Amino acid sequence: MEKRFASIWFPYLTTDRHTIRQPELRNTPFVLSTPVHGRMVIMEANAAAEVQGVSRGMVVADAKACLPDLKVADASVELAERLLKVLGLWCIRYTPVVAVDPPDGLILDISGCPHLWRSEELYLKEIVNKLRKRGFHARMAIAGTIGAAWAVARFGNHPIEDSGRETDALLSLPAAALRLEPVIVDRLYKLGLRTVGSFIHMPPSVLRRRFGEDLPLRLRQALGRDDEPILPLRPVPPYVERLPCLEPVRTATSIEIAIDKLLEALCKRLSGEGKGLRIATLKCHRVDGKTVQVGITTSRATASVPHLAKLFALKVPHIEPALGIELFVLEASKVEDSDPVQEALWGGVPGLEDTALSELIDRLKGRTGIRAIYRYLPDEHHWPERSFKEASSITEKPSTLWKSDRPRPTRLLASPEPIEVTAPIPDYPPMLFRHKGETHTIKKADGPERIEREWWMDIGEHRDYYYVEDDKGRRYWLYRSGHYGDDRPQRWFLHGFFA
Repeated sequence: MEKRFASIWFPYLTTDRHTIRQPELRNTPFVLSTPVHGRMVIMEANAAAEVQGVSRGMVVADAKACLPDLKVADASVELAERLLKVLGLWCIRYTPVVAVDPPDGLILDISGCPHLWRSEELYLKEIVNKLRKRGFHARMAIAGTIGAAWAVARFGNHPIEDSGRETDALLSLPAAALRLEPVIVDRLYKLGLRTVGSFIHMPPSVLRRRFGEDLPLRLRQALGRDDEPILPLRPVPPYVERLPCLEPVRTATSIEIAIDKLLEALCKRLSGEGKGLRIATLKCHRVDGKTVQVGITTSRATASVPHLAKLFALKVPHIEPALGIELFVLEASKVEDSDPVQEALWGGVPGLEDTALSELIDRLKGRTGIRAIYRYLPDEHHWPERSFKEASSITEKPSTLWKSDRPRPTRLLASPEPIEVTAPIPDYPPMLFRHKGETHTIKKADGPERIEREWWMDIGEHRDYYYVEDDKGRRYWLYRSGHYGDDRPQRWFLHGFFA
């Protein structure tokens, strides 16, 4: 099979990342700088800054003298490396062999891949368009060698070069296209050898004697005379365990044994990496070609085999083996960092930190459904419906305190229910109210407590709340919407119940 390579160049890699995070910088000249010998030196400049004559290597003070509106941010040494790794892992969808090419590129071995997109032109267009939609400036070239693809991506005009025509592709390109050290490029320029074509046909011994071994080596690699090894990225393997069966499995006991074996292997790996499972799916591949799957969720990250086995035991009755299951696949689709539990001699930590509590909640969710149990935390709003929020996990900490200066009902209705009220005079508590056909005679009352609407979120009338108790000792939270007026009917609502 003919070898084909692609080189992707990100001319503004780190500045593009800042632009993605801060879209307002898209058309603003800005640079990334770092201190060098007591001076702030520009390491990267975005396209808008380069148009104004600012480039890497300039002193920030000089650049700001020419361009006072220039924005400056600190450069990160590790940022480019992290970005290239992330982008390289993303490119694995187009080829299994992707390598990082520091400081601003990727190398792809695309042999045998472009035909899946019908042609190399469509293949290249697909990758470049997707990268640009993600916010990155990108140039890509395809050739028969890594060196030729690298050179064409940065200096060429034709992004696709046929294998065997590397010499023609390199002739008009500058010497820097061979990935040479700046010192060697400067020496070539001083000798008038500005393009690859001006020295490509020179004897290798002459080039080696004048410029060292690097120049003839890079030239041979670009022309395909020497192989160039690359170190491909290896994606983090997913948290998946497989268990094939020698004979089809049909009984619940056999399914539970298979689940235990899968959990032991998966939890051993999770524990070794300091992680725990939050969401897991068991896929059962039957002999008839169909797949049955069940899933579990946990309130906190856990790698406890007994606990997870109990959760899956609740799902076993929902697995229909039919003629038999020949393959089990257990996948942890959501994994989080998990601190090892320090067990005390008296058997656990009380309160929300007690693992037994989270395990109980998980089992109850498995029986009644995932949306059957809630935990609420206070939120920074005084409007009653917005004064709380649902916690994302059992361990989430509140960002504010519950309000305790005024009484609040233990049960707050999701939507206030309209009621009919008899009140003696304006701003007095009601004497009685009627709700769902039942009349409540009020014996005790307190209020009003005025709660203004949060005008920055929506518009509407304020509320005047009253705490009332009827003749049967039942207590309610009522309110009148808006100001009292004779020209319009009063609108009263029931919003909550006190225990």
